[in-house]
Amino acid sequence: MTTNPSHFVIGIDVSKGWIDAHCLPDGKTWRVKNAPDALAEWVGQLPKDAIKLIALEATGSLHSDVVAAFADAEVPIAIINPKRLKNFARALGQQAKTDKIDARTIAEFGLRMKPLPRKRADEAQALLAELVRRRRQLVRITVAEKHRLTTANAKSIRRNIELHIAELEKMIDEINRQIAEHIQSDPMWIMNEKLLTSVPGISLITARLLLGHLPELGSLSRRQVASLGGLAPFARDSGKWRGKRFVCGGRESVRSGLYMAALSASAHNPILKLFYNRLLDKGKSKKVALTALMRKLLTILNAIIRDQKPWPESQIKP
Repeated sequence: MTTNPSHFVIGIDVSKGWIDAHCLPDGKTWRVKNAPDALAEWVGQLPKDAIKLIALEATGSLHSDVVAAFADAEVPIAIINPKRLKNFARALGQQAKTDKIDARTIAEFGLRMKPLPRKRADEAQALLAELVRRRRQLVRITVAEKHRLTTANAKSIRRNIELHIAELEKMIDEINRQIAEHIQSDPMWIMNEKLLTSVPGISLITARLLLGHLPELGSLSRRQVASLGGLAPFARDSGKWRGKRFVCGGRESVRSGLYMAALSASAHNPILKLFYNRLLDKGKSKKVALTALMRKLLTILNAIIRDQKPWPESQIKP
């Protein structure tokens, strides 16, 4: 390898026992044991200043040691959605599939598509994300139990469900307390929470979800933040035929939180309510108008955190 700064992209295919890595443009390859010590030794031998990006496919817990090794070395790393990689390989006409070939395909994806590197999740950020995730899990379980309560007939079953709901609600209260306490430990989180909740329609719950699951907020372009939120429109066109645009991918938790926030904003935020109603007046369906509202809301939140200025209604055009 030469040492031209920020020149190389390394694609990594992760399996349980080892990783295969492919470097572009020089074509160098490695096979390394997927274990913390072996990965740390390998990463230590790489010319980190010459690496523009590390790209690897999301593989659940299998890629966690790889991510940790490069995060400790402060090397930019992007985690790629497997569906995007599959579509990319198909577009390249790539039929064969081996670990080494997959590593090269991932490197090609990183070189051509230039995915956004993830921010390093330090322990405090990782804990906040985990607390927010656990709260969402408990809320989902509670909602499911409340639905079951409406169909339960036996008194003993109803009592059992009611006790479970009460216990779940106590657990949610405790998680809420932990999240609030954790946010108070960081002055920037405190400020950003206030900035986010200055927007009518953004609740404390939504603000904390964004702090936990979208730490990049404020550092991205409009298109980038829409993509991470799963709200960037994709085209389905062929020749003269124009299909409906659709949204997909991104972070599901962010998209779900913004859906509820957009519902609230469409009713209680004067500026965004006007934006939403204008789309309806143009003949857009409620689903399309609400998705557009979610996207606009996210870009506004991104600008507010970027500029560190609260919701200025007089400066935002619907």
